[in-house]
Amino acid sequence: MSMLNRRTLLATATALPLVAINRRPANAAEFSYKFANNIAATHPLNTRATVAAGKIKEATSGRVEINIFPNSTLGSDTDTLSQLRSGAVEFFTLSGLILSTLVPVAAINGIGFAFKDYDTVWKTMDGKLGTLVRGEIAKRGLYAFANQWDNGYRQMTSGVKPIKTPDDLKGFKMRVPPSPLWTGMFTSFGASPTSINFSEVYTALQTHVVDGQENPLATIDAGKLYEVQKYLAVTNHMWDGFWFLANKRSFEALSPEDRVVVEREMNAAALLERADVAALNNSLTSKLTAAGLTFNTTNPADFRTALKSAGFYSEWKGKFGPEAWGTLEDAVGSLA
Repeated sequence: MSMLNRRTLLATATALPLVAINRRPANAAEFSYKFANNIAATHPLNTRATVAAGKIKEATSGRVEINIFPNSTLGSDTDTLSQLRSGAVEFFTLSGLILSTLVPVAAINGIGFAFKDYDTVWKTMDGKLGTLVRGEIAKRGLYAFANQWDNGYRQMTSGVKPIKTPDDLKGFKMRVPPSPLWTGMFTSFGASPTSINFSEVYTALQTHVVDGQENPLATIDAGKLYEVQKYLAVTNHMWDGFWFLANKRSFEALSPEDRVVVEREMNAAALLERADVAALNNSLTSKLTAAGLTFNTTNPADFRTALKSAGFYSEWKGKFGPEAWGTLEDAVGSLA
């Protein structure tokens, strides 16, 4: 065998494994993206997102695969937000109140007692105020889908005493998410708010680091917080929703056609999840009562008056600025 032929054979043999290593399996997705969230796998957000991910994979002929990581699997909210910004995570659903650490105006939907009912919520957040917030999110290298996912009206729970009036919150150690708006609201009530990521809430309640917390009924149920709390006050003090966020670079790496599919299916899933959460919350009072929580109702006017007297509304009107605050009040009426 000539030297040339031997060299050719050796070169070919050396190259073959490299070709095999670099070749993508025929059935592998072209884009395998991670979607992280802080909600239990059984929550409607994850059940609806799972169905949507299947539809996306089918509609893109397998090019786009979205793998779901629920229950803070990939880290705390603040950690995962950093991963989203870097591109280590491609999609993330996050409360606007926590997102406000990066996009301050995103917290505006959490103004205490702003939304009297769901019709007002969706008119506002699917309308001009939502558009304003999405524009600010885009300035931070993220892309927010048009339809928010529902997290529900938030209620207060306690392990030490019922919460019936604003006076019951004086000195009360209340867990809040890491957001200045939450901290400011409970400080206005005279409470002692402590910022703790949701993945650590159960343990914080169990070990009495805090006396109580506040969350929607579906989250209280999914997180089994009834195991470490005794009382639930129906306050509806704040409406909270999830922005479906994408790393802008990762999302734009998809073809325009595939981006349309992803956004269409996730937005449609968000609308279905809203109905699921509303139905779930309506059914949870009896379930949580049976699990050991004692319910009591409250008078929202008393809490609203306390916030107004403490200067909470006027303070946040100044922080959000006239455009955002005016857009909110156009939809919900005067607050400050």
